Amino acid sequence: MGSKSLRISLPLWTLILETAFIVVFFFFTSYEAPLKKLELLKKYPGFQDINVMAVLGLAFLKASLRRYTWSSVAFNLFTLALGVQLAIILDGFLFSFSSGRIIINIHRIILGTMTTMSVLISSGAVLGKVNLIQLIVMTLLEVTAFQGTKKLIQDFLNMDEHESMMQIHVFGAYFGVTVAWCLPQPRLHAAKDKERRTPTSCLFTTLGTLFLWIFWPTFNSALIKYPYEKETAVYNTYYALAVSAVVAMSFSAATHSDGKISMEHVHRATLAGGVAVGVTTNLIQSPWPAMVLGFFAGIISIVGAKFLPGCFNEIIGLHDTCDVHSTFGLPGLLGGLIYILLIIIKGGWTNLVVFQIPISVGYLCLPMAMGLAGGLLTGLILNLNLWKAPSADKYFDDQAFWEFPHLAVGF
Repeated sequence: MGSKSLRISLPLWTLILETAFIVVFFFFTSYEAPLKKLELLKKYPGFQDINVMAVLGLAFLKASLRRYTWSSVAFNLFTLALGVQLAIILDGFLFSFSSGRIIINIHRIILGTMTTMSVLISSGAVLGKVNLIQLIVMTLLEVTAFQGTKKLIQDFLNMDEHESMMQIHVFGAYFGVTVAWCLPQPRLHAAKDKERRTPTSCLFTTLGTLFLWIFWPTFNSALIKYPYEKETAVYNTYYALAVSAVVAMSFSAATHSDGKISMEHVHRATLAGGVAVGVTTNLIQSPWPAMVLGFFAGIISIVGAKFLPGCFNEIIGLHDTCDVHSTFGLPGLLGGLIYILLIIIKGGWTNLVVFQIPISVGYLCLPMAMGLAGGLLTGLILNLNLWKAPSADKYFDDQAFWEFPHLAVGF
């Protein structure tokens, strides 16, 4: 089914959703009091950085397929714009609706953008295999699931806003790969040519990697309250990113029989340090632990990118288009394990085995379990014929969705 099947259903779904959002904003939201507008001047630079990560960084990171560049970038923006509206509404109702109104300020928009980035991460696993209607459904379900996960982490595990948000990588990665596992798998021989990378498409992906690398310290420190901890988070994230960037190139050469560097490894492992250090970034009080974490995160990411895709395809029939599992999932799990270790070191063993360790383990396992369960449910829903999914022979191709005046009509 091509774009003709979306002519009615896509505008209809979008119209219904936007109308619903406008009604909710009309009845339940208001802007923050003018006396607090100084907060905008303090937090707006951070919002700009995170917005660049979401709009440009994650968009171009997924623009590696030579015949799917338009959709990679444009669908990313569509998903972000839709998801932020829902995330702001859910965040208001779940976390601050005691006054009967959702107060709109720059902090809430930052939270909405960061929450929606879970979908932008997950969509890399299903890239080229879903249409915009399916992306709408996936966005609604995943944003809701992630907000629910944050609520559970904060209320039952007593974690703060920063710690709950930093599980976005683990949640998004496992949500995405589970959805990808549920979808019809591409015909490997037919899709091999469409999935082939070109120097130009790899350059786009490198551009996305650079945007993310530059602004990741802001992402890891944006929700930290105390200035000293925020400063520490910026330093630790930068050191971890620096080491993982060095490891990405050097260790990639070690995995190649001719000692050559894989650009795909660079795209994956360069960011691994920022992912891994996210949850512990304000707990580490010296540069060297952050550097060690970035070192091992880079190695784990490259090993995963080198060996796991083939295993996934052959053993469980999982096709992860952008390898989000190696880029976000494995480094996120490493960061969670280090978080548990730091909690043990910081608190000692007094009453820790009985109370603190199970909570820390739950903090790591809950987002992963919620991602797997939410992804499974979403994948089953996306398989319904209701969404007019593209056929497998039209995977990874912009022509299924975009007008190409210079190409033959009737694709």
